[in-house]
Amino acid sequence: MSGFWSGWIILITLGNIFACYWLVRWTTKKRPGESAMGDVTGHKWDGLEEFNNPLPRWWLWLFYITIVFSLVYLVLFPGLGTFKGVLNWSSQGSQYGAEMESAAQTYDPIFKKYAAMPVDQVAQDEEAQGMGRRMFLSYCAQCHGSDAGGGKGFPNLTDNDWLYGGAPEQIKQTIMAGRQAAMPAHKERVDAAGIESLAHYVMSLSGRKEADAAKVAQGQQLFTANGCLACHGVDGKGNQAMGAPNLTDSTWLYGSSLDTIKETIANGRNGQMPAQGDFLGADKVHLLTAYVYSLSQKK
Repeated sequence: MSGFWSGWIILITLGNIFACYWLVRWTTKKRPGESAMGDVTGHKWDGLEEFNNPLPRWWLWLFYITIVFSLVYLVLFPGLGTFKGVLNWSSQGSQYGAEMESAAQTYDPIFKKYAAMPVDQVAQDEEAQGMGRRMFLSYCAQCHGSDAGGGKGFPNLTDNDWLYGGAPEQIKQTIMAGRQAAMPAHKERVDAAGIESLAHYVMSLSGRKEADAAKVAQGQQLFTANGCLACHGVDGKGNQAMGAPNLTDSTWLYGSSLDTIKETIANGRNGQMPAQGDFLGADKVHLLTAYVYSLSQKK
């Protein structure tokens, strides 16, 4: 933080505190001609009059105490720009570090125990499943949902349809290193009519009856001419080594409507699964892998 912004924060913070003090003093100041019990405000109802009585002294002292407390706090702890406080306290170096060290002493032996076990065995351990579920809800549910059912652009982890493979080592690799989709856009080399035909051909691969036969025939030629089979295969069943989806089943990551398929072909897809290896570490990823693996084994 630059010196200017540090000074600006100090000015705004202290200015507000002293403004609060001035406001309390100003509102409690007795005005000329004002009685000890306060003046009548002029509000009357059913024979009752409203008085502008001063606040009780004990209540005012509470305001003063909070002002003094705030000043003492800002002297002891960080809060005024780059000033670290006379105690030199830091949430990162003090409290956070101590909490992380305490947690590591408690939980690291548990993670290491499960890390020494095969994934399929960990997936059957009740305690491990509970820990894995809590980790999933903390780190994965934002995209895949609390039930792991996924959503548009986010895979369903409870079925047996896997872009990169559903074996334990493949799931672990996905979580550790992440995945980057690379479905190229075709709108620069295929016109709108061609994209329409390609979409109908893709629909036909999964047995969709609404696919137009004439457009399917043309789309098949374009599928070959534009190199689609290099990723999805001659039969359209995909390639897990590349993350190319199977086009012959009924599982669709972004949706199966004609317009959605056309959008995918025209603009491509570049979804990303973020890597968790550096953040979670190998032992935690092993446990999380076992939980994800178990989700598709229950059906």
